[in-house]
Amino acid sequence: MRQGLTRRTALGIGLALPLATGAQAQIATLKFGYLADPSHEAALWALRNGKVTSPTLRIESTPLDIAALIQATAARSYDVIETAAIAVPRARERGLDLRIVGTGLRYHISGEGSDIWVKRGSPIRSAADLKGKKVAIYAIGSAGTTLIRIALADVHGFNVAQRGGDIEFVEMPAPAMPAALAAGRVDAATLIHAQAFQAQKTGEFVSIARTAGDMTQRFGVRMVSAVLAGYGDKLDAQPALYEEFLRVLRASVDYALANQDEVFAAVGKETQTDPDFFKAWFTRFSEFPVTLLPDDVKAIDILWKRSVEMGILTKLPPMNEAIWQKVNRS
Repeated sequence: MRQGLTRRTALGIGLALPLATGAQAQIATLKFGYLADPSHEAALWALRNGKVTSPTLRIESTPLDIAALIQATAARSYDVIETAAIAVPRARERGLDLRIVGTGLRYHISGEGSDIWVKRGSPIRSAADLKGKKVAIYAIGSAGTTLIRIALADVHGFNVAQRGGDIEFVEMPAPAMPAALAAGRVDAATLIHAQAFQAQKTGEFVSIARTAGDMTQRFGVRMVSAVLAGYGDKLDAQPALYEEFLRVLRASVDYALANQDEVFAAVGKETQTDPDFFKAWFTRFSEFPVTLLPDDVKAIDILWKRSVEMGILTKLPPMNEAIWQKVNRS
C-alpha cells in the first residue's frame, strides 16, 4: 500500500483517498459517505489505487450501512452523502438544504436486482400469488422497498398499504432474510443484490417477480433508488471542488468498467467476494452512474409523487431547488 493511503474496513470506519502528488496545502478535502457494498468498492477502486487522480482534491471516503447513512445525512457528517432518493424531500421539509448532486443507484435496463424471491418448490409462482402472504423487506420506508411497493401496486394491482393491505410486509435485517425464507417464517423476500446473485448460482431461491423491469416498462424510465447529495451552503461556497469530485468519481467508475478483470479480481480478493458478482452487478443489476440524466430526474419525480400518494412523504420540494445546478449531466 503506497505511502499516504490509509484504507479502513468496509464497516463504516473510513477510507481515505489521496488523489494528488503536489503540495498537500494546495489540496482540498471532501468527505464522502457511501453505501457499504462490494459493488461500491469496485466503483472506487481506481481512486484508491491511484488510477484516477486530481491535482486539487482529496476524497476521504467512508462506507456506511443504511442506518448509518440516514444518521449521517441529518448530522451533515460528510460533504457528499449517498442517500435514499426519498431522503431529500424529508431533509428539506425539516429545513436541511440537501441537494442532489448526482445519481447513486440506477436500476439496470435488464431489470435484475429488485426481484421478489421464494423458496424453491414454493406454491407461489408469480406476483399474483403474493396476496395474503408475508414478504420480507429490509426497511419499509427505504427507497428500494418503496419502489417495489409501487411496482406491486401500479403493475400488479395490489393494495400495498402497510396496514390492511393485500401483502404483509415483514421488516428484518437484510442478512436475516435468506434464513427466514428458507425456514418458512416468510413466504417471499426482497433479497439484496449479493443474496440474489447467490440465489441465481445455487437455485435455492426462485425469482417470481422482477419489479425493476416492471417499472421500466410501466414508466418508460429506469428507476433511481439512491442519489448523491450535498449541502447547499457548502455547494455554493466551493462549487469547483464538487464539480471535480463528480469528475473523478465518474472516472473511477469508468476505469472499473473498462478494466473489469483487473478491478473485479482485486476487489473480490479484498472483500472476499466472487469476482463474477461484480460482472453480474454492473451488467444486469444496477449502475453507479454519478451523472444525473433527464430520465433520472423523471424517475425521481415519479418516486416522490407516488410516495406522497402512499403516505410515505408528506410534502415535496420544487425539483429545481432540490437539484444542484452544476450536476454532471453527461
